Amino acid sequence: MTLKDYAALVEEALPRFLPEGVQGVPEFGEMPALQAESMRYSLLSGGKRLRPGLLLATVDMLGGDREEAIPVACALEMIHTYSLIHDDLPAMDDDTLRRGRPTSHVVFGEGQAILAGDGLLNRAYEVMLENALSHPARARDKAPSGDERRRENGRQRGHDRGAVPGSVLRAGEGTG
Repeated sequence: MTLKDYAALVEEALPRFLPEGVQGVPEFGEMPALQAESMRYSLLSGGKRLRPGLLLATVDMLGGDREEAIPVACALEMIHTYSLIHDDLPAMDDDTLRRGRPTSHVVFGEGQAILAGDGLLNRAYEVMLENALSHPARARDKAPSGDERRRENGRQRGHDRGAVPGSVLRAGEGTG
C-alpha cells in the first residue's frame, strides 16, 4: 500500500468518529449541532493525512492489526487538525485560508473555532481510550509498569515540549 492508500482509509473512516450533533438544547452527552458542524468543517476538509498514514504503514510493517489501529490513526488526525485550527486564529498566525478554504474562525467566528479545536482534541482522547478499552488485555500487556511511568513522569515533569511552547514563542515574537 502507498501513503495515498492509507490516507484514503483514514479519509473514509474519519466521519464515523464524530457525532452528528443535535439541534436545540442537547441532552447530557450530546453535541450541539454547531459544535459538530465546526469540527467536521476542519477535520473533513481534506489534506494529505500523512501522520495517520504513517501510523497505519508502521502497523502493517510490524504485523499489527490495521483495523484496530484505524481509530488511533483518526484520533491522530483530530489532534493535528486541532493544532491547525488554533494556529490559524487571529491571535496566532491569523491565517484566513487553509487548504484553499476559509479557516474555521473565518467561517464560525473565533470563539467557535477555539471550541472546535478543543472538541477535536477531547474527541481524539475519547476515541483512543474507547479503542484501548475495547482491547483491555492487549492494552494492559503493552502498558508501562508503574515504575516505568514514574520514571517517565519524573523526566517530563513541568516540561511541555510540544505545540504550546512553540505557540508561546511565536506569540512573543509578535509583541516585541
